[in-house]
Formats: sequence, structure tokens, C-alpha cells
Amino acid sequence: MAQIRPFAALRPRPLLANKICELPYDVMSSAEARQIARGNPLSFLHVSKPEIDLPEDMDPYDARVYAKGRENFSRLMAEGALQKDTQPCFYFYRQIMGNHSQTGLVAAASCQEYLEGLIKKHELTRPDKEDDRVRHIEALDAQTGPVFLVYRATRKMDEIAAALLAQTPDTDFVAADGVRHTSWTVREAGAMEAIGTAFAAIPFLYIADGHHRSAAAARVYQRRKGAGESAYFLSVIFPHNQLQILPYNRVVKAAPGLGGAPLLKKLEGVFQILPGAAALPAAKHDVSLYLEGRWHGLRFRPEFTEGRRALEGLDVFLLQQHVLGPIFGIDDPRTSKAVNFVGGIRGTGELERLVNSKEYGCAFSIYPTRIEDLMEIADGGGVMPPKSTWFEPKLRDAMFCHLI
Repeated sequence: MAQIRPFAALRPRPLLANKICELPYDVMSSAEARQIARGNPLSFLHVSKPEIDLPEDMDPYDARVYAKGRENFSRLMAEGALQKDTQPCFYFYRQIMGNHSQTGLVAAASCQEYLEGLIKKHELTRPDKEDDRVRHIEALDAQTGPVFLVYRATRKMDEIAAALLAQTPDTDFVAADGVRHTSWTVREAGAMEAIGTAFAAIPFLYIADGHHRSAAAARVYQRRKGAGESAYFLSVIFPHNQLQILPYNRVVKAAPGLGGAPLLKKLEGVFQILPGAAALPAAKHDVSLYLEGRWHGLRFRPEFTEGRRALEGLDVFLLQQHVLGPIFGIDDPRTSKAVNFVGGIRGTGELERLVNSKEYGCAFSIYPTRIEDLMEIADGGGVMPPKSTWFEPKLRDAMFCHLI
């Protein structure tokens, strides 16, 4: 069962939310964060990426960085820009991006269930990134970036959400990137009990985004032996059928002897090469290749796709196993300097730009991974290749904070 609980969130004053709430710390560089936060002392980037308020040559993992984050966080609370609710609540958080809408339940999820595997992972984590989030949580005594969780949609939760979202929201704003963010508070005891009962019937939760945040929260829980609120971590939990996954594309450095014709010849052993192509592939197992100023359509040959389990049938897995590894010599995409990853939110124009600039030799535009495949792989204890999914829109930091 999924153990979730209400909590007293620290939240922005509604009229200040559009000035405070920011994209997650890990989707931008320090330089980009400095630019975004310039002239806005309320920006939560002063808390989530506090190196922006220190000399540019300072190591972002320096102890003074975390201390600055704590100082900035305390200032926002002292000024009343962030205010804590007086009682534990559940919350709903809706995001609208263009024609896409998704609504998740904001709750505290169990660190123990994470450790026991009832909250399922699909990615490996890096110790240095875990250490960074542990130090950030410890410095702030709070979790400020939510973990993006998923559950298999149920009619009961759909009905509960529909009834509660008919009420007046607490916060409603459109961010600079055009994404609308709206939140509702669930205070009534009967409604909170109904939510808890509905989730008790859900056997597993899945991490969509936030593996380092959840791993760090579990480490703090173990270190503190569950003291205070440390046994639970901040999460937004979405039904699987509302999510939008964009591709996570690849750009590859030019390799000796692998110009246009020679590369296409090698790829013929893996793909059917289709005449003409759109930059966005239309179906699973289709890939679009940008090479020497032109898009080429590729379709994995049936012998590589038929009868494969979910992990082995992922296009990012097939591309790594049969193209990036054997043809380009990229055996470990986590550490190789010959490949880079471009989130689908940047569009295929970014792939063209990177190749046309001669920084990279070619680009692979990939069909998005399905959420059903992610859950099936996680159920089997599998690990997806790095950068397999790009969930969009991103949850905003500071919409909700969990003081531990």
C-alpha cells in the first residue's frame, strides 16, 4: 500500500507566487540561474542555487553555498514571503502547458517505503549528486524540491480530485514560460481520510523524476532515525494517464571515417532507412537522424525489436546497444564526452543548431518513452538507460516546502 500523509506546507503568499516559484535547480546552469534571478530577491533560485549570490569561481559544493541557501531561506520566511500552514493538509497542484493539463496530489511520501522498494526506481543515482541534496536538506532543515511520483490511475482518485478541484484555488499564476500553476488546499478531515483510503489501495508508487531528491531524503531519514518529519519526503503524485513525456534526444561527436555515406552504410545493418523524414519520428522504433544538413528516417529492423521485453525494446536502449556503442564506441553514455543529451523541450531546432555549428557530427531525434514502459521496467527491478525520459511541464520549486 502507498503510505502518504498530509503535512503543513510552507508556501508562498499567493500574490508573490509568480515571483518566488522557479524551475528545479537541476534543469539550468548557475549562469542561467543568475540571469533568471537578477533583480528579483524573491526568486527561489537564491535558495535552490545559492551559489548565484557568491563569487562565480566558488565551488558550488562549498559549505558556504549551503549556508547562503539557509540564510536566503530564513529571510523569505522572516519577511512572510513564505508562510507555513497551521495544520497538516493535502494539496492538489495542476499545471497547464499549451493544450496539456495534469493534476497531482501533493503529499508526504514514506522514506521507509522508498527503502523497501514500494516506491519504485528506474534510474541509478550519482553519489556526488545525492551528497549535494543531503547537504541542502540538512542546511535548510527542509525539502524544497518535490519528487515527481506516479501511480496507476484509479477511478476513485479521479472522482475525489474532480470534486475538490471544483472549489476556489488558493494560488493561480502563469509563469514566464507560459505554464499555468494552480493549487488547492484540502483541509477537511473527511476529504483527507478519503484520499488516504484511496491511496491505501494503490500498491506501488513510481519515481518519474527526482531520484536524487528521494535518495537524499531517505539518507537524512536514516541519519535522523525518523526524528521530526524526516521519515517522509515532499512529493507530487500524478495518475499515469495524465503525464506528458517528451523525448530525450542524442547528439554525437563526429568520428573519423563516419561522414555521411559511410555512416548511413553502417546504419543500414540496424535500420531500414526511409526516404525523406520529419524531424520528429512518428512512432515507436522510428528515429530521425540529422546529418550533413538533412533529416533521414530510420526504423529499427524487426530482428532488433520483435519479442523484446520493455527494457530491451526501449528506443534509447536499442540505440545505445546497436548504434552508439558498436558504431561510435560510446560504451558508457554516463561518462563519455562523445555524446550529449538534449531534452525535448528544446526542440529539434537545437539538434540542428548543434550539428550545423560543427560541435557535433550528427543528432538522433527519438520517439518518447511511454509511461507504461517505465512502470513495467520499474516493476521488474530494471534500470533504464540514462536520460530516457523528459517529463514536461516541470514542477516548480517553492510551490510547497516540507519542513522536517
